[in-house]
Amino acid sequence: MAGLGFATIELLQIPILLPISAWVIRERIGLLHWLGLSGWARTLAGIVLLDYTLWFWHRANHQIFFFWRFHSVHHVDRDMDASTALRFHFGELGLSVGFRALQIVLLGADPSSVAVYQVLLFASILFHHSNTRLPIALERILVRLIVTPRMHGIHHSDYKNETDTNWSSLLSAWDYLHGTIRLDIPQEAIQIGVPAYQQPERVTLGKILAMPFTRRGEDWKRPDGSPSLRQHSDGSQTTLQP
Repeated sequence: MAGLGFATIELLQIPILLPISAWVIRERIGLLHWLGLSGWARTLAGIVLLDYTLWFWHRANHQIFFFWRFHSVHHVDRDMDASTALRFHFGELGLSVGFRALQIVLLGADPSSVAVYQVLLFASILFHHSNTRLPIALERILVRLIVTPRMHGIHHSDYKNETDTNWSSLLSAWDYLHGTIRLDIPQEAIQIGVPAYQQPERVTLGKILAMPFTRRGEDWKRPDGSPSLRQHSDGSQTTLQP
């Protein structure tokens, strides 16, 4: 999966996105140009805005069924660790290039912003998909700024109302801003995956490559037929649990 993903990025992302970024700078297009930013301020603003607008793309990948067909390949991994960060369908990566091109044009992101953000994003994805167990006190501080493993582990829960939270990719601020942050699920209470794909024989390489193109039933129906929703207490959902 990682090999196909990297091949897609090499074939599409680098040849398409960097020339588009150079073009918007040359033609003085986009929000950052209209705001009159330059130098390091423009680069920093570009990184922040690329991350913020990516929040909407991630949410769309869950809420628009066509996109979910591809993104679900990432979520059916039954044991989340750093390798899950590389488990994206090449079709999703191809679609994301189109969205990233739109981001660059609308924002007017310069090549340095795009390049730095790509590095930061990749490092963040590896980190928050990892099974690293940070001290809870440290992670409660970090989660106020960046996406952490415990925070993103909740996003990979096999309960839909938990998966439909924590859509941030680098900075956690966007989930706090939109009220989609959920941190109050203990790690031992989380089962990773999608209910319809909990059997190992359903997530072999050939089947997950074909998954976006095959007929499918209800992904979020549990084995007993009940909807994949879990009731939560009325306590604060912004307090990170061990």
